[in-house]
Amino acid sequence: MATMADLDELALALPQTTKEVTDDGRPKYLANGKLFCLHRSRRPDAVDPETGERLADVVMFRVADLDVKDLILADDRGIFFTTPHFDGYPAVLVRIPDLARLGDDELEDLVVEAWLTRAHKRVAKAWLAEHGEPPD
Repeated sequence: MATMADLDELALALPQTTKEVTDDGRPKYLANGKLFCLHRSRRPDAVDPETGERLADVVMFRVADLDVKDLILADDRGIFFTTPHFDGYPAVLVRIPDLARLGDDELEDLVVEAWLTRAHKRVAKAWLAEHGEPPD
C-alpha cells in the first residue's frame, strides 16, 4: 500500500534528485533541474465528478512517451487518468488516495520511469547498470 511518504523516499533516493515544496506544502521532484513528478495545485481541468470541485489531491508523473501513457491509462483499475491539459504531453495523473491501490514495486517503477525521462543520460545509464532495467 503506497503513500506520499513512499513516493518521497523513492524519488529522493534517485541520483541528482531535488525536492522543492510550494508555500502550501505540495512537493515537486526534479532531476537535472527538470520536473518529473509533482503534487498539483487545484486546477480547473481536474474536478471531482460528483461534486464538481477542483481536486487538491492529484500527483503528476512523467512517462517516457505517449505510447507509454496510453498503455498506463488502459489499466482497468481506474487509478491513472489524464485531463485535456495533458493532451499530447507524456504524463499520467493519480489521485493521492489511489496511491494506496498501487503496490510498493509498482510505485517504485512509476517513480523510476518518471525520473529516467529527466535524468542525465550518463547518470541514468549508471543507475540502470547497477539496479537493472525497470520491468515493462
